[in-house]
Amino acid sequence: MSFIEQNLIQNIQAATEALYHKKVEKIILQATNANFEGSHTLVTFGLAKELGQSPESLAQAIGQYLVEKSGIVTQFNVAKGFLNLTINDQVWLQVFNQMRTDKNFGYAPQNGQRVMVEYSSPNTNKPLHLGHLRNIFLGWSMAKILEANGYEVSKTCIVNDRGIHICKSMLAYQKLGEGETPETAGIKGDHLVGKYYVEFDKLHKSQIKPEQTNEKNPATPALQEAEQLLIQWEKGDSATVDLWKKMNGWVYAGFNETYQKVGVSFDKTYYESDTYLLGKDIVQEGLDKGVFYRAEDTSVWIDLTAEKLDKKILLRSNGTSVYMTQDLGTADLKYADYQLDKSIYVVGNEQDYHFKVLFKILDKLGRSYAPGLYHLSYGMVELPEGKMKSREGTVVDADDLLAEMLKIAQEKTDELGKTDDFTPEELQKLYHIIGTGAIKYFLLKVDPKKKMLFNPQESVDFQGDAAPFIQYNFARINSILRKAKQLNVSSQVIDYQAYTQLHSAENHLLQLLASLPAKIKEAAEGYAPSVIAQYAYEVAKGYSKFFAECSIFNAETEAAKSFRVALSAMTAQVIQKAMDLLGIDVPEKM
Repeated sequence: MSFIEQNLIQNIQAATEALYHKKVEKIILQATNANFEGSHTLVTFGLAKELGQSPESLAQAIGQYLVEKSGIVTQFNVAKGFLNLTINDQVWLQVFNQMRTDKNFGYAPQNGQRVMVEYSSPNTNKPLHLGHLRNIFLGWSMAKILEANGYEVSKTCIVNDRGIHICKSMLAYQKLGEGETPETAGIKGDHLVGKYYVEFDKLHKSQIKPEQTNEKNPATPALQEAEQLLIQWEKGDSATVDLWKKMNGWVYAGFNETYQKVGVSFDKTYYESDTYLLGKDIVQEGLDKGVFYRAEDTSVWIDLTAEKLDKKILLRSNGTSVYMTQDLGTADLKYADYQLDKSIYVVGNEQDYHFKVLFKILDKLGRSYAPGLYHLSYGMVELPEGKMKSREGTVVDADDLLAEMLKIAQEKTDELGKTDDFTPEELQKLYHIIGTGAIKYFLLKVDPKKKMLFNPQESVDFQGDAAPFIQYNFARINSILRKAKQLNVSSQVIDYQAYTQLHSAENHLLQLLASLPAKIKEAAEGYAPSVIAQYAYEVAKGYSKFFAECSIFNAETEAAKSFRVALSAMTAQVIQKAMDLLGIDVPEKM
């Protein structure tokens, strides 16, 4: 709770005691609606009921008391039961002084809780694509946001490195590869393996007989061979396992190159080949506890119809496990490794049902960690051209998209014509910062739950709600700070006695900066990096307005000049912190 909120609550309690002879405990304060003047709003409906007053008359009476007695409220307005309060400029200047002297401003102290964020979770039969990028950026950003809220965070990835899909790529390579490698082909390993996944689909479709066209998974010779390859892998056939290791090795090298490009990493990687047999002991535990039941064909199920989740199989009649069985075992493994208080699964919304069932089963089994499980569900990403299909080779490859983003960043930056003093190396770094920042911001600024349309051209915008606009304002501030240093303008010591009245643009910007801790908390509690993205944009927009309306180096007094340089420096710090929480770099100059 901020200094202002604490002060307001104390004064509101004093007001109810003085006016109605009762000290109330529950005070609800919120940010003032942008359509009304003020920064803090008291919601009076609950208080009015408790004190036996109408909301409007209560708001009017408390507002009058605060103006007369509090020393921090200068004026108020009432909208029905909402009391909107305007805070004294001197109080805001005190808040500003506290902010700029706090090196950890915005970040919460360590809370002693451990949280795991699991993201990416790719298959090793194809390269990363646009959908993976939204997943990766969400996971990385949530890890940073939770860390800023005081959690000890572990970033993990579960790689789906086995199964029929991987065997399809392997089979196509056996038939068509002719010893090709990433080096001889001149392409990344994940792209090479993905090429053979597409080749398998072509082969499979060419073998479908007319009478099989309406079947969901027609049993073609190619599919049967792939299934046989999976059986050989599970038996540990050395030739099959060697090919699997070689092709997966190509994919991992390709993945790591892409991860490096976008600046993400993991503390630990789990592999499905190590975990797919986990969970069978849990099935027996569930049977012993009466949570699961065995059907007539000896398969094992759980009945969740009472929870409106239907019945779910956990073990087939032939004794083989299903994905749910594996995920139960992996959940236990992750807890054993990290003793987690929270575990966040970043997975697309097509798996909503799966995770509801998984979490409910773990709860029924009495797992202590079950209450801390959360599925960060997100909507699919589409391009203006439509949906993507990996088996048909129509997926928007992540590497190709990143290359396109850098090209657009270069074109739009060069159009502005302000990079004459950049070296070629500095320019390439700038294009990378702008291009990767643009795609990250565009994918993160939308609420995760919403499906979204990604337009590469729109994402590189130096004027609107986009990363380049925010980055440009950061670079502009740094230019101002460099000039202030050249002119010996001190911002370390500000004469608050000489500068007592804020310009409206200064006041607005200062309020925005002060809300950083609340925004970080809101983003963590709502599992929504979009909160931080929107906040970064509002701060940049607020600074742009301040810069247009308030002269810095031609300020009316030295005190005003020093304050405005200090306000600029604080804005740069806040922008950098917010963008860092999104995994986005900000350039010193643009």
